[in-house]
Amino acid sequence: MSPHPRPPRRTPRSFAAALLALGLAATACTVPQNEGAFPDRSIELIVPWPPGGSGDQTARLLVAEARETCGTDIIVRNQEGSIGAVGYQAMSEAEPDGHTLGIIGMELAILGHLGVSDIGPEDLRGVMQYSYQPDVFAVPADSPLENLDEVFDAAGDDGVKIATAGTGSVYHVSFSGMAMEAGVEEGMDNVPFDGSAPAITAALGDQTDMVAVGAAEIAPYIESGDLRALATTGQEEVFPGTPTLADQGLEWDSGAILGVVAPNGTPDERVGFLTECLGQAQGAEDFSAWMAAQNLDQEFRDGPDFDSYLDDQHELYGRTVQELGLAPEEEHL
Repeated sequence: MSPHPRPPRRTPRSFAAALLALGLAATACTVPQNEGAFPDRSIELIVPWPPGGSGDQTARLLVAEARETCGTDIIVRNQEGSIGAVGYQAMSEAEPDGHTLGIIGMELAILGHLGVSDIGPEDLRGVMQYSYQPDVFAVPADSPLENLDEVFDAAGDDGVKIATAGTGSVYHVSFSGMAMEAGVEEGMDNVPFDGSAPAITAALGDQTDMVAVGAAEIAPYIESGDLRALATTGQEEVFPGTPTLADQGLEWDSGAILGVVAPNGTPDERVGFLTECLGQAQGAEDFSAWMAAQNLDQEFRDGPDFDSYLDDQHELYGRTVQELGLAPEEEHL
């Protein structure tokens, strides 16, 4: 995978404070010109995860800006289940008129290979990608494991249990790819939870030896000292003193993304309008500041580029899932 440059760090602030700032700040963006009567009513934005996570929070903050730049009300609807598969199904079945959109993660490129979902990148069309975050591999503060070499040694002895946001999540595949690269995949056991927050809680409670989640979710626990980061994906330092996998000689990279999609068949001119007005929203100062404070890189791709990127990731993760032996039996035939 290609490197992902990180934006300058800004002082963290709460999600609530960011929303308050949005209500007080004047918006300088101009609504893009749009011929015809689109949008002629509110837009529904499906979020395939529970309220409160980074994906949900970014969606709500993006919507707060986009109501101005897109010129209509946008309503967030959480439709979670099966690591996003339930929401992805709803997105694909929605009327393709531009009034229903969805937020997707990298799991859209993974779940089909695992037999978890019938929906893949070919069933939706990209509007824009707006975020990337590196994966983080961490242990409890009092863990005897001091670095990845010790983790790999432990995997070869008694095994290592790793909490993730679910079987088939990008974090599950990411730690599995790291373990495969190190030659210890049989000793690294996935312990799936329903989201990153309970996975982190499990590690804090010593239910697992490690946790693999995104930088945004785990940052408060690294900064408080409750968890220690042993490694991250990507090419740039995420937490002071924490090496990347590449720094430790492992040729494996992965990461979590966030983007907006529309149902297949949505007219090109409407997708183009949405790309422009949502792109203005993700470029707003308050949104950018909050994203940076949460360790979420703003990595923008327009609709066609996002489609191509997802197709490439779908192919890449298909090979990875096969190599890891995670694919259902019929995919091995």
